[in-house]
Amino acid sequence: MNSLLAADQLRFASYLEALSGVLGHADRVAPLKAYCTGLLLPGARKSIEPMAARIAPARVQATHQALHHFVAKGEWSDDALLARVRSEVLPVIERQASIQAWIVDDTGFPKKGRHSVGVGRQYCGQIGKQDNCQVAVTLSVANTQASLPVAYRLYLPEAWTQDAERRSKAGVPEDIGFRTKPEIALDQIRAALADGVAPGLVLADAGYGIDTAFRTALTALGLCYSLGVQSSTSLWPPGTAPLPPKPWSGRGRPPTRVRRSPEHKPLSAETLARSLPETAWQRVTWRAGTNGVLTSRFAAVRARPGHRDELRHEPRPEEWVLIEWPEGEDAPTKYWLSTLPPETPLAELVSRTKLRWRIERDYQELKQEIGLGHYEGRSWRGFHHHASLCIAAYGFLVSERGRFPPSEPEITERQALALPASYRPRGAPDPARATRA
Repeated sequence: MNSLLAADQLRFASYLEALSGVLGHADRVAPLKAYCTGLLLPGARKSIEPMAARIAPARVQATHQALHHFVAKGEWSDDALLARVRSEVLPVIERQASIQAWIVDDTGFPKKGRHSVGVGRQYCGQIGKQDNCQVAVTLSVANTQASLPVAYRLYLPEAWTQDAERRSKAGVPEDIGFRTKPEIALDQIRAALADGVAPGLVLADAGYGIDTAFRTALTALGLCYSLGVQSSTSLWPPGTAPLPPKPWSGRGRPPTRVRRSPEHKPLSAETLARSLPETAWQRVTWRAGTNGVLTSRFAAVRARPGHRDELRHEPRPEEWVLIEWPEGEDAPTKYWLSTLPPETPLAELVSRTKLRWRIERDYQELKQEIGLGHYEGRSWRGFHHHASLCIAAYGFLVSERGRFPPSEPEITERQALALPASYRPRGAPDPARATRA
């Protein structure tokens, strides 16, 4: 066991040494190693003060100050650190299987008060409703065995972008303006393509899938997608399309826009689903879950999206419309639009679309094990520095799991292996001292 512990510590030290090369100053190396160690050590709270107490119980105040300065004020690049994490971890992931998906999502952090950067009343997925919170948009790359966040950026509500005083206090860079979540995600995707990240099928929920401009931009970038949409999404039934432009009357400009009429118009996704024959529905199993295999009932048809197409000069191309309607439910529960090839079998369409579950695993471990939401500072820089370091620590866990074949039991927690041999919690007795009778 001691040799295993020593080997893990050596790999962790080597990993941190590789990351330290992008920090730009030698004085930042020690805080990087200490912070990542603190994130991986056992403990319920991963904010700076309790981490300092666990890392250096004899020098809590000095360690706290050093870590705070490194995270809240250090002028090092989040993009550079995440790129180095990517270069260290993705080769390990790709040894198991090639990258299959790029997963776009956002995650919320409930907050009190109004001074933490980007905080506002908005939807928070962690609690499932509108509340006072921060929200960050992320891009993860994944295959069936593992996933890794490669981009992370705070969503800044429009009220924040227009409040010069709050921006100044939180240190929001001057070039940061209002961007919708899909726009932030597109920026992240373009950057990943420019950096040479192996492309995958873009997956996202309906918050992104209902944005027609987002879907159009992905296609223009040469990326396929399977994106959630709502039951009200407008679709032309299979085999139909908008009417051609009106015949030219001979006066004025010839009409060029496609048309619809009261008798010839698109349907909602739910209406389309209910119109499908019983033979269109098939039971599909897509993966093994914690409580058994995951199975449901699906149908897939080729149809054209109809959102505002009366402003276009030609119909939109056909896409897959994938629908899930579990047995016993009164209505379909989920809908997706996908640009996977027309010959894609239903089982593959389902399994590739459902790979989005990996982002839920990322968020669960980043929040519960690593402390992604535990940062207590209020600044733009501190918020992103803490997240980048959490992703760096998580990247080490992902690479450690990648050392084991998929058939072996997955290691879910390696934090304790980073403990130095001399570590003991603050206030614990020194085992080297003799006990008093």
